[in-house]
Formats: sequence, structure tokens, C-alpha cells
Amino acid sequence: MTVKSVCVYCGSRSGAMPAYATAARDFGLMLANEGWRLVYGAGDVGLMGEVARAAQQAGGQTFGVIPVHLQRREVGKTDLTTFVVTETMHERKKVMIMNADAVVVLPGGPGSLDELFEALTWRQLGLHDKPIVVMNIEGYWDGLRALIERTVDQGFADASLAGFLTWADTPAAAMAALRTTLS
Repeated sequence: MTVKSVCVYCGSRSGAMPAYATAARDFGLMLANEGWRLVYGAGDVGLMGEVARAAQQAGGQTFGVIPVHLQRREVGKTDLTTFVVTETMHERKKVMIMNADAVVVLPGGPGSLDELFEALTWRQLGLHDKPIVVMNIEGYWDGLRALIERTVDQGFADASLAGFLTWADTPAAAMAALRTTLS
């Protein structure tokens, strides 16, 4: 059996609640313990750094992708199993999702939203059928969930759009969802 890879989108900042960093560390550890490879934005700051360091410390494989213009800002983590530098953000997102079997979204900002919506749009268009899990730590993504539901309710998307997202309140629930879909 080949190693499964999980693309994690998350903040390059730690956020206002310690629970976000705890969830990132716990999830990185769980990925490594499951024997699954972390695919992420290659930063060594914020939640990105937390999830990667935890996966590394537990002996997990890490695949980081960073555009050249963000290497300083996000402190490119060059000690990963695989470290890829791209020219553009779009290329980064493509490389990340193409090297993953599933997507998990932890709390984050506009970049995480951009990555999530591109993965969701590509799924809607049939460009991939990878599971997308939104880790709703401390209700962080409640507003996003309401927005997705409103988009469907107001006729701007088919009801299947909401079905492309699996919601998990904890790292353990996210892992359970992934085990179900990646088995």
C-alpha cells in the first residue's frame, strides 16, 4: 500500500486562541502516527510551523511547497522530507493538491480561504474527487459553514456543494473522517 498524503491548509499566524496551535500540533502528530505524509505550504511560522514540526518530531514525512516570494515571509522550512519552491501562488496550490489524497483545513486567514475555495471549486467542477475536511476548532469556521449553506439556499450552488465538505470539531474527528474516506 502506498503512503497516503494529506494536504493541510492553515494559517501562517497562530491566531488568537491557543486551541488553534494545539490542534495543529495534535493533527501533525496524528498524521505521522498514521504513517501519512503531510503536504502543506512549507512555512515555519504560525499554524503551518506547528503542524510540520509536530509531524517531523513524530517521524512523519513532510512535503512543503512555497512560492519564491514567500520564502522569507513564511520562513521556508527547508528541513522537510521534500521542499519545493514554485514561481507563483497558483503553482503552489496546484502542486499541493496534486500531491495529496485529501485536504484538511485548519483555522487560517485569506490564504487558507483561497486554498479551500480553489479545492472546493475544483471538486465541484469534477477536477478531483478528494475529500475535504474543515477542522472547525472552537467554532472558528461557523461563519464559513453558514455562508456555504446560504450559497446553496439562495440558488448559487447545487446542494452537492455542501456535501463536498466534511466538518470536524477536533483533530481526532478529522482523522476519523479521513480514515473512512482514505481506506
